[in-house]
Formats: sequence, structure tokens, C-alpha cells
Amino acid sequence: MTKYDYDLFVIGGGSGGVRASRMAALAGARVALAEEWRMGGTCVIRGCIPKKLLVYASQFSENFLDAPGYGWTLGEPKFDWPTLIANKDREIDRLEGLYKTNVEKAGVTILQDRAVFEDEHTLLLVNSQKKITAEKILIATGNRPTREMGTSHVIPGGELCITSDEAFHLEKLPRRILIAGGGYIALEFAHIFHGLGAKVSLVYRGEKPLRGFDDDMRDALCASMQDRGLEVLLGCEFTKIEKRGDCLHAETNKGAVIECDQIMLAIGRQPNTMALHVEKAGVELGRKGEVKVDGYSRTSAPHIYAIGDVTDRMQLTPVAIHEAMCFVETAFKNNPTRPDHAHVPSAVFTTPELAAVGLTEMAALGLGHSIDVYKSTFKPLLHTLGGRGVRTLMKLIVDAKTDKVLGCHIFGDHAAEIIQIVAVALKMGATKKDFDGTIALHPTAAEELVTMRTKSYSKTP
Repeated sequence: MTKYDYDLFVIGGGSGGVRASRMAALAGARVALAEEWRMGGTCVIRGCIPKKLLVYASQFSENFLDAPGYGWTLGEPKFDWPTLIANKDREIDRLEGLYKTNVEKAGVTILQDRAVFEDEHTLLLVNSQKKITAEKILIATGNRPTREMGTSHVIPGGELCITSDEAFHLEKLPRRILIAGGGYIALEFAHIFHGLGAKVSLVYRGEKPLRGFDDDMRDALCASMQDRGLEVLLGCEFTKIEKRGDCLHAETNKGAVIECDQIMLAIGRQPNTMALHVEKAGVELGRKGEVKVDGYSRTSAPHIYAIGDVTDRMQLTPVAIHEAMCFVETAFKNNPTRPDHAHVPSAVFTTPELAAVGLTEMAALGLGHSIDVYKSTFKPLLHTLGGRGVRTLMKLIVDAKTDKVLGCHIFGDHAAEIIQIVAVALKMGATKKDFDGTIALHPTAAEELVTMRTKSYSKTP
């Protein structure tokens, strides 16, 4: 007779929790997973997937603008928000069903309930009031949008605002929307709503959006937004939000009052550890409420692990899945494996896209690299007949001593698709000579990465 009900209990049915539970079960473990809402987590239900569908929808308006240059005559385009949302919801339901089916096929017991800690090996299912024990426990509860600026600054009237969670379920498309934030969520939704026909204003308290990305890419994106007619207000933040009649009025620290139909807060996310009672299991949390883990995703309690956004290491779905695979190798296959967070590609699905892998110019210099920088700005072939002044920017950061490519950054159409394979090259340690020795695929935008021969400039730390 075994000491515990399960070998592994997973809290959270998002991408990380689903992968970990499936792989552990297929390795022979007795596994249960608790998810209080919907299987798939943020990525599938209210994140990456529905957002990308909305991105696709928003880009048709620009495709219509390009069409006449290619000989197409179109009637007056008409967009219907309820149709888009209904179709999106149908696809999300289908994906959620697949997640649930695949987990159950692997032999995992799914419990639609909220699980909290009772002690280091015992969990309480809040709705059913049932207690379950497990030898190992995995915390994969993800994170959620915050409504606070910093740790304690609550925006007066902030309860009148929506977050990205609610943006996917609005009854109608707002005519005017004000978005607060400078991260990828704020930038992506600004382009989504703009492309669908809304008047968009972006308010960000920093000097320029997308902190952590290469400065040249950030500048190119800001210029592109302004060219498209999006209002970008930098060094600006809300002081007060009020509802007046059918409209919202936002007061800013610059003395302006902005009138709009919706205000969306995309000012950050916080780990889902509130009321999880991890202290009862001896699990330490960090300053933001994140679960603190070592290099093997193990918490301060040796038999309890945590992966994904709840650890606040790298908030990307494929990273959570990678951490899940490493967890199973470590905890159930006697093969201690550390997640590798180097050379992880990332993309911001604006229009056009911004994508990157490796080090930015500033990061490379900060790590002591002497660098050679190669940059190219050009008009993509699509827009030569389309007629719009859209530009693509590509940038390579190269170690001046070893010739190794340290980073690649792209702002332009299909940047995300291009950067994925560049990540493979960087992972393998490709040099600028390797790039130069690769024959170009013509005519493509990506060929620019292997035809940039003239160094733009060099820098030393």
C-alpha cells in the first residue's frame, strides 16, 4: 500500500502543468491535476492563441490598402466584431477539448477544483472540501494581469478599466480605446484595436516601450506606430479615471484629460500564489509573490517544484513547456536536467512584427563583449506595389573577437517566422562567417540576414 494518494499532484492546467502531468503519467507515475477554470491556461484561453487570431483579423485592413496596387478592386470592407469573437471562442473550445482529452488519455486524473496547500504533502480541494496527498507536488498556476502601478499604487477608478482577460470578450468593438502599458501585451492590443478600426491611444510612463528589447527596434516600432496614426504618449501615466455618461475620462500627470469608450490596463502581471497557502508547505515566495526555485525548478521544499509564469523567470509558453520536460526528467527519470533559458526567441505581434533572439547591443556591451554591429533598413518587396511606406529593420550583434553572432533583431513582416530558425543557428554557435557563407533565398526579406557584408559600426564595453 502506497503512502500517498498520488505520486504527483499538479496545481494548474496551463501549458506547463499539462505537459508535466502527461509526461509524468506516461513515465509511469500516478498523477492528478487540479484546474479550477478551463484547461489550457492563459496561452490557450486568454493569451497567445486568441490574441494571434485577433492579430490576423486586424491585419486585413492593411491588406485591403495594398490590394489596389496589385490590380484588385474591392468593395467597401465591413468588419463585424461579434462574428470574430464567436469564431474565436469556437476555436478555443476545440483546443481546450484537445488538451483535456490528451491529458486523460495519458492516464491523468483531472479535478475541476481549486487546490490549496494544507501541509507539505496534503492539498485541499476547496470546492469539494476533499483532501488529497501526493509524494511530489508541482505548482504551475501561472500569473494574471495586475491593476496596480508598482506594489501599492492603485489607480483611482481602476475598477472601471479592463485588462487583457476582458478584452477577448467585449460585447462590441470600442470606437476609442486608451491602453496603459509599454510591454508586449499593451503594444499588441494597440495594433489589434487600431487595425480593427478603433482610435487608439497608448499611455506609457517610461521613455519608450518594450523595455529589454534592442533600442533600435524600440525606436522603429514607435515611429511605425505614429506613422500609422496611433497616439503614443510617453512619460505619461494616469492619475484618475472617471465615468461621465457613456464615456470614460482619464486624467494624466501631464494635465491632459482623455475621453474614450474603454481603458485597458496592460501594466504588468503577477504570479498566482495568492491564497495558495504555500507557507503551510514551507515554500518560499519572492518579492513579487513568485515561487522561488533553484536551477532544477525545485522550491525551498525539496519535493515541491514550480514551473512557468508563477516562477517569474521567463514568461513564455514554450519556456514553461521546456521547464515541464526538464522537471519530469529530474523528478521521475533520475536524470537531473536544468532548464536552458539561453537563446530563447521572442516576438511581439505588432504590425509589423518585432522579433529577437540573443543579446541586445546594450546587453552584449554590459557582458564585456566588444561588438561589430550590422544593420539594414529596406522597403519590403510587398510594399513596392502596395504603395505604403513600410520599412523593415534587421540587426546582427557580432562578437568582434570570436565572430560569433550574439543577437539577431528584426522589425518587419514575418519577423517571428524568420527568428525561429535564426534561434537554431545561434543555439549552434553560428558565426558571422557562417551567415555570410549561406546562400540567400531570393526574393525574401530573410535573405538580408546572409547578405549584410558592410559593418555599420563597432563598440567596446
